[in-house]
Amino acid sequence: MKKILLYFIVSVILIPQTRADEGMWLLPLIEKLNIKDMKKAGFKLSAKDIYSINSSSIKDAVVIFGGGCTGEIISDQGLLLTNHHCGYGAIQQHSSVEHDYLKDGFWAKNKSEEKPTPGLSVRFLERIEDVTNQIVPALKDVSSEEKRAEIISKLSDSIAKIAKNDEKYISVYVSSMFGGNDFYLVVYKIYPDVRMVGAPPSSIGKFGADTDNWMWPRHTGDFSIFRVYADANGNPADYSENNVPLRPKHHLPISLKGFKEGDFAMVMGYPGSTQRYMTSWEVDERISIYNVNMIKIRGIRQELMMEDMLADPKVKIQYATKYSSSSNYWKNSIGMNKALKKLNVIDQKRAQETQFTNWINADQRRKELYDNALSLIESAVKERTKNLYARQYLSESVLRGCEIVSFANNFTDLYNTLKNPEKQNIQETIASYKNNVENFFKNYNQPTDKKISAVMLKLYYNNVPQEDRPAIFDEIYNEYAGDFVKYVDDLFSKTLLLDKEKFEAFLDNPTADALENDIAIKLARSVSQKMGEFQMKNESNSLKYREGHRKYVAGLREMYEGVRPVYPDANFTMRLTYGKISGYEPHDAGYFDYVTTAKGILEKEDPDNWEFVVPSKLKQLIETKNFGPYAMKDGRLPVNFIFGGDITGGNSGSPVLNAKGELIGTAFDGNWEAMSGDIAYETNLQRCINLDIRYTLFVIDKYADAKYLINEMTIVK
Repeated sequence: MKKILLYFIVSVILIPQTRADEGMWLLPLIEKLNIKDMKKAGFKLSAKDIYSINSSSIKDAVVIFGGGCTGEIISDQGLLLTNHHCGYGAIQQHSSVEHDYLKDGFWAKNKSEEKPTPGLSVRFLERIEDVTNQIVPALKDVSSEEKRAEIISKLSDSIAKIAKNDEKYISVYVSSMFGGNDFYLVVYKIYPDVRMVGAPPSSIGKFGADTDNWMWPRHTGDFSIFRVYADANGNPADYSENNVPLRPKHHLPISLKGFKEGDFAMVMGYPGSTQRYMTSWEVDERISIYNVNMIKIRGIRQELMMEDMLADPKVKIQYATKYSSSSNYWKNSIGMNKALKKLNVIDQKRAQETQFTNWINADQRRKELYDNALSLIESAVKERTKNLYARQYLSESVLRGCEIVSFANNFTDLYNTLKNPEKQNIQETIASYKNNVENFFKNYNQPTDKKISAVMLKLYYNNVPQEDRPAIFDEIYNEYAGDFVKYVDDLFSKTLLLDKEKFEAFLDNPTADALENDIAIKLARSVSQKMGEFQMKNESNSLKYREGHRKYVAGLREMYEGVRPVYPDANFTMRLTYGKISGYEPHDAGYFDYVTTAKGILEKEDPDNWEFVVPSKLKQLIETKNFGPYAMKDGRLPVNFIFGGDITGGNSGSPVLNAKGELIGTAFDGNWEAMSGDIAYETNLQRCINLDIRYTLFVIDKYADAKYLINEMTIVK
C-alpha cells in the first residue's frame, strides 16, 4: 500500500501540470478539450466562433503569410497585418539605394500605389479533418518502420489527391501528429496576389534589433501591412491589374479598450516546430552539438557580413534579410542553451523517463507495447552523434555559409539533366534556372561572399575529421598548401557562375562538359555527394528513432489519459493558445511588468547606435504626448505587452485576441529566460511578447499620416 501511494505521489509531481497558458491546441478539438477551461478563464465566445467550416469564424481571418509567418485580416477590403520582420523580405525586395524602404519606411497613399510582390502569397485554412481511421487500420500488422512509412505516404497522397480535386489554388496535405500516431487532412486556399501597403522604418519596426531580440522589456513597432487581392468574383488569381481587394469571410474587429493584468488573451496562428516529447538524450545532443555549432559558425559569419553591411548602403539592403534570418536563430540557440541548463531540463526529462518506465513495468500489456521505446531512442541518438556533428558543420559553414556553394549546388541538377536529356524537359529546366540567376544576383555582393567563403571553408576543414570531409577538401588543402584564401581567389575568378552575362549566355546553349569542369560546380558536387553519404548513414538510425519516438509518444498519451489533455507538437498547422496577461519574475528580487510604454523608447535612444535610433518625428510625437485616441487611461502610450501564451517560430504575426475575439495585439517574440520553451514549457517564466495594437494604429495615424487605412478597419472603442 505504501509503495502504491508513493508511486501515485511521484506520478502527480512528475506529470507536467498543464495550465491555460501551456498548449498549442488543434482547432477541431477545442470544443472537446478546452472550451470549458477557456470559459472559466474569461472567454466570452463559443468554440464554433473560433473554428467552423460551415459559417464565418475567427480562423477565416488568420492566414499563413509567405512561407513561415502568420498574418490576420483586419478589414473587409482584404487588409492584412503581420510583423515587420515577416514582411522584411518583401520590403527589401522593393528597396533600392534610391528608395530604401527598410530605412525610411513605405506607405501607399491609395490602392493604386500598393506594390505587387511577386512570389508572396497567403493561405487561408479551409478545414482540418481527422483521417487517422483511414490510415492506422492499414498499419495493423506492419512490423517494418520502412514499410509503415511507405503505406502512410501512399494513403496520405491518395486522401490528399481526392480532397484537392485538381483545383489550382487549393493546397492539400496529410499532417502527421503525435509522433506518427494520428493523421489530419489540412486544406488551404491560396491567394497569390498580395501587395505591400505600408511599413514603418526599421528604426521603429526593428527598434532594438539584435540587442533586444528575444528580450523583455521591448519597445518595438514590429508590424507591416499588406492587402490580399482576388478576381472580380472573389476567387484566387495571379496578379492582374483587374484584380480587386478580397472580401474576406471574416475580419478581426480591433479593440481600443485595452486590458489589465489577469485578463484573458489568446493567440491563433501557425507555430512552426516544437519538441516537447524530446528525451534526455536528445536534449543533451541539442545543447552540446547542434546549438554549439550554430552559435560558433553563424556568429563568425554574421560578424563578417555586418562589417560590409555597415560600410555600404547597397550591401546593407542586399544582406538585410540574410543577416536577420541567420541572427534570429543564432541568438535563439544561445538563449536556449542557457535556459536548458539553468532550468535543469535534462533532469526533468530523466524524471519523466523514469516515471514512464515504472508505469510500463506495472502492466504486461504496456510492456508489450512500449517496453523498447526509450531504448530505441537512446540507441539511435548515440549512434548518430558523430554523423550529426559533421553533417551540421558542412551545412552551416559551407552549404549555407558560402553563397557561391549554395548557388552552384542549384546547378548540380542541371548537370544531371544535361547528362540524361531524355529523362527531362531541358527547356523548362533552363527557364527555371534563368529566373534563379536573376534572383541570386539581385541580392549578392561578390566581395562579401568571397571574404566569408575563405573563412568558412577553412573553419570547416579545421573542425571536421578527415574521414567526414568531402574528398575535394583534401585536394584543395594539398594543392594550395592549406591557403584557403588563395583557393577562394581561384574559385571566384575561374568559375563561370559569377559572370552574370557569360552564365546567362551559357544557359542559352548549355553543355554538361562546361559544368563538369567548372571549379565551383566541382566543389558543390563534392559537398552534395558527402551530404548524401551522411543521409544514407543516418537512414537506419532514423527508422529506429521514428519507431521509438512513436511508441514513446503513444505511451505518454495513454499514461496521461484522464489526468490532463495532451496536445501534439507544433508542425505549422493552425493552433490556438490562451492564458492570462501577466508579468513575471526573471530572477531573485526582480519583476517585469506586463506592458511597456513610449517612455521606454526615449530611455533606450542612442543616436550613435543604429539599433536604437529614434526617428525625429516619432520623438516629437512622444515628447508632446500627441497620442490621439491610442493612449491608455493614464495618458501613457502602450507599445508592447506580454501574456502566458505558448508560441514559437511561425507564430510571428499571429493575432492576439481578447475574450470577445477582438484584436489587441500582434505576437512577435518570446522571452530570453524561457528559450527552452520549444522543448519544455516553463509556466512561471514563459511569455509571449506582443505589439500592442494601439501603438500600431498610433504609428499608422500619427507618424505615417495614413489614417485612411484606419478608416477601413472595424474599431471597437
